[in-house]
Parts: sequence; structure tokens; C-alpha cells
Amino acid sequence: MDIKSTKKYLYWLYCQFELITCSYLMEPWEKVLFYTFNITMLAMVLYTAYTFVPGHLSTAFQFFLHLFGNQHENTVSIVK
Repeated sequence: MDIKSTKKYLYWLYCQFELITCSYLMEPWEKVLFYTFNITMLAMVLYTAYTFVPGHLSTAFQFFLHLFGNQHENTVSIVK
């Protein structure tokens, strides 16, 4: 895949995005606000997923391990 066809494909994706969101009907200042809002929301969702999902997955994994009987040993039993 050469650079010219990649540029053409990216432009096609951009046109599809504008058609789906109907942003081709907006004025330039409206597009700036619309894209700024969407990029901000996407960044916040990605940051939240990066921050909180690993903790939730770890908790769920520990829950299912406990549920199926593979419990961690108690620290008191290790000391004895």
C-alpha cells in the first residue's frame, strides 16, 4: 500500500465520518466546537478506561477465583 492510496483511504474515511455525523452541513466554527467536544470526550473515556479498568478486572478475577474455589491462602495460615 503506497502513500497516495493511504491518503486517499484516510480522506475517504473522513468523508464517511462527516456523512455519518452530518458535520458536512455545519459552518466552520460549529465544526471546531463539535470536533473539540468529541475529541475531549474520547480522551476522557480513554483515560478513564486506562485508569480504572485494570483495577476492576483484577477485582473481578479475584472474585471468580474465590467463587470457583481457588482462594489465596490466608496470611495467618502461612505464618503457622
